[in-house]
Amino acid sequence: MSEGWKSIDRAELEAVDWAGLKHNYGTAEDVPDLLRRCAGPDPGDAEDAAFDLLNNLYHQGGWVCPAAAAALPFVLRLAAAPQVTPRRTLLELVGRLAAEAGRVEARFLDPHWSAAWERHLPDVLALLADPEPEIRRAAADVIGACADPGEDALPALLSRWHAESDPVTRLDLVLALGNAARHGRAGAPSDEAAALLDSLLAAPEPQLRLAALHALSDRTRASATAPAEGRLEIALSALRDPSVELWQRTSAAECGVRGMHQWTASLFDGASPAFALGLMADHPDEEQRVGGLEQAARVLSRWRSPVDALLPGVVARLDDPAAEVRYRAAELLACLGPAAAAHADAVAVLLDDTAVRATRGGEAVADAAVWALARMNDPRCLPRLTEHVPGTRPGFASAGAYYGGSANSFHHPSLPALHEVLADLPDHAQALLPAICDRLDPTEDPRNLRRFGEVLAAWGPAAESAVPPLLVLLADDERWPAAATALAGIGGAGRAGREALLTRSGTGGPDAELAAWAYWRVGGEPGPALDVLGPAATDEDRATHSALSRLADLGPHAAGYADRLRELAAAEDHWVRTQAAHALWAVTGGDTETAVPALLEVVRKLPDGTYLPVMLPAVRHLARMGEAAAPAARLLQDLPADDRRLYYFGGWRGFTEDEAIRTAVDQLLAGAW
Repeated sequence: MSEGWKSIDRAELEAVDWAGLKHNYGTAEDVPDLLRRCAGPDPGDAEDAAFDLLNNLYHQGGWVCPAAAAALPFVLRLAAAPQVTPRRTLLELVGRLAAEAGRVEARFLDPHWSAAWERHLPDVLALLADPEPEIRRAAADVIGACADPGEDALPALLSRWHAESDPVTRLDLVLALGNAARHGRAGAPSDEAAALLDSLLAAPEPQLRLAALHALSDRTRASATAPAEGRLEIALSALRDPSVELWQRTSAAECGVRGMHQWTASLFDGASPAFALGLMADHPDEEQRVGGLEQAARVLSRWRSPVDALLPGVVARLDDPAAEVRYRAAELLACLGPAAAAHADAVAVLLDDTAVRATRGGEAVADAAVWALARMNDPRCLPRLTEHVPGTRPGFASAGAYYGGSANSFHHPSLPALHEVLADLPDHAQALLPAICDRLDPTEDPRNLRRFGEVLAAWGPAAESAVPPLLVLLADDERWPAAATALAGIGGAGRAGREALLTRSGTGGPDAELAAWAYWRVGGEPGPALDVLGPAATDEDRATHSALSRLADLGPHAAGYADRLRELAAAEDHWVRTQAAHALWAVTGGDTETAVPALLEVVRKLPDGTYLPVMLPAVRHLARMGEAAAPAARLLQDLPADDRRLYYFGGWRGFTEDEAIRTAVDQLLAGAW
């Protein structure tokens, strides 16, 4: 039996009905064995068991499970045993559970947790005096993260502060003191802690000053002690000091330079570019320079007004000695697109920069420059883009990637897929078409053909010269949908494909609607198209927003479906509601009495800064309705002056989403008034 396992009271452990308790993966009957393995002699197996225990009892949070309160005393006893290998992981589990207990609704908190936490909090406080600095830090982090530090936490933390000499542990203690002081009652310990934290804002050690700034961040007296300018100076001087590496060994932060940049940025939320500008100043450390651009991107992705202030600093990094920095600078200019067009010459210098990032994708600096010029609609991107079309050159991915758009997330400096770049270049279709036509071959991967079909559809009539190879593809039973998509966008110039498309529309299957719509778009008769699109768009079980959008193209020919469209315009699904409202307006020749209120409901939260992708087509449809859309214009009239970017996805998509919805709103306001 291991020494660590002896710290467990076997009778107490066996008295728990583990099989009757639940954790994230079902019954908790596996907990005793995991606890035993945590105390085992094999360090690797012990760490694995501790990780499994963390995953079972916490997973991704969202609740504090019934097994957590029962396991807490045993986890803490193991964490206190010097012979137990995964003590740090066990304390991480305790900290996560204690923090989650303060976040979740009461119905997701096991009713036994609070009593268990109060009963065993002294066990956590005792670990503040552990011989191992790593354990002292982890114990301080538990106190710093929990929602209920208890009345004894402040005296214990203050006592430890006066005895602690390890510079890293002192940082964790400062953060824990901040949390305990926020939750503590008025009185001597709280006053002493507040005075200590205030004094640390002037400490000689820059990281202690930064720790105090974070610890005081939620207290009003921090603003009085350190006004905005002073807080900024404290943050920047610490973040750009070599001693910032101390945070990598803390339990609370456990991150490097860029992680500290991101964490501290939360103290300076708002449209001011001052924090990002300070981090963008020259620095010998490449990570610092990357982090500076990262914070510039964070601000620019959330606010429009800082562009003029931050743009020169971004442009200055185009000739940085580090490839990653040059790449990120060019990528950020691509995100800004038209707003950065005055700097196209500086970007074009990088078209021959073959240095690659140290990432799995291995994107070259030149690729970011190509995309930036494409976003600026600069023809100097065309030769390099043409080289990418054959698919033999790395850089642009074949499929698009999507990232969450949380305001606190890192900016993802990624490139679009090649077809996403090409689709936005209709002005240069003639220069790019020969290379794309070479890919329109029956031997090509259907997925690639689908993407090129989307590009040609986006270019519309400008892609007319692609019709001959598209007609060949139309005869291929596997690849014809790509050709149908392209021909539908090109329109009348593809009339030679009518009969083939009509035949395809009558064979059923998932793409019959596409064929029927393309048949109509290239000049076919309305009747056959309506026979397929009408039922597909209005059937209760099959109605989709894409089918409704296609039905709208038939205009008054589909007037017989007006009653059903009126019903769908009240659908709970906002995509169905949006396209049904538009289709109703289109097929009735202008029924705005139903359509405008339906679309207004979809965009109602837009003035609050809430953006969902469905809002873009909703605003575009409203813009087509002219003066009848005046209620929507009144709702959105202040949006052009709103400094917030409107987006749903992160990375470059956040910038293009903001551009698109603002353009649509401008068109709405111009047409309605």
